[in-house]
Amino acid sequence: MPARTHNDSANVSYQEFHLLGFPGLQESRFLLFIPFFCLYVMIVAANSLLIYTVKVERSLHSPMYLLIALLLATNLCCTTTVVPRMLLSFLFDVSRISLTGCLVQMFFLYFFLMLDCTILLMMALDRYVAVCNPLRYADVMTNKLLIQLTAMALVRSVSFVSPVVILASQVRYCRSNIIRHFVCEHMALICLSCGDVSRNKIVGLTMRSITIIFDLGFLLMSYSRITHAALKMASGNIRHKAFHTCGTHLIVILIFYFSSLSSSVVYRVGKSVSQDMHNLISAIYLLVPCAVNPIIYGLRTKEVRQHLLKLFKRRGSVFIPFRKAALNTKE
Repeated sequence: MPARTHNDSANVSYQEFHLLGFPGLQESRFLLFIPFFCLYVMIVAANSLLIYTVKVERSLHSPMYLLIALLLATNLCCTTTVVPRMLLSFLFDVSRISLTGCLVQMFFLYFFLMLDCTILLMMALDRYVAVCNPLRYADVMTNKLLIQLTAMALVRSVSFVSPVVILASQVRYCRSNIIRHFVCEHMALICLSCGDVSRNKIVGLTMRSITIIFDLGFLLMSYSRITHAALKMASGNIRHKAFHTCGTHLIVILIFYFSSLSSSVVYRVGKSVSQDMHNLISAIYLLVPCAVNPIIYGLRTKEVRQHLLKLFKRRGSVFIPFRKAALNTKE
């Protein structure tokens, strides 16, 4: 559907939009469905498997593993906010979305991304107490504190995201009703306005800057002290375990922030980069951490890996008698 121009609709504020995921690849959108569908299935399967493993194994019901499960659940929710609608647009050309639906999608997208950031802070706090104050770990990192921190994380996400979405709902959109993105991202929607949106941009940039500065500062301080405390440990095995566990968290943090920074830099300075490339980088930022996190924690966390292997063996032992019975029946 062709975009309506600003001159044709100067006094109109659109209430319905079209999400044009990859504008230059509309003729090949069926081919785009395959890789994104496979990636989504992988994300759902891998994250769900690890969450299930943490849930059923009582030995994994400690703060560190519960936080890993919470992070993976947030990844799963964030992906589901974006990908199903995108897949439908690729397969059936279902691209229409109301302004209300767009704002709701925007809210949940940024809500889960902010929640993701806060959970990484909670994991840093957990490792700080475990390494720097190991004797007090059981007294400090209780289930009650975990619930309180999770509640604070939810409040923080709502508080930071709500002003951005509320201001976006007050804008008049008359430049076009075509969103050149696969998701209702803030700047992709705001650029369709025909009024002054400087306040929206300032609030959005301020919220993002505060989050990045505070979060990275807290993470840097926490892991610096963790490293210092680990180096002073007398036991080599304990020191190795501390570095290995914290190294796993740091890999996840680096992937998340590096992909986020790449997306922001390309969006703001890559004027010569095509819209399709912008959207592809956004997709990488949103989806790759969700796909990689369960693999990292599944492979690098010994306890999780052992229980996963145990789970597969248990499923295999249940399946073998049925297979033998089927073979006997055929004979």
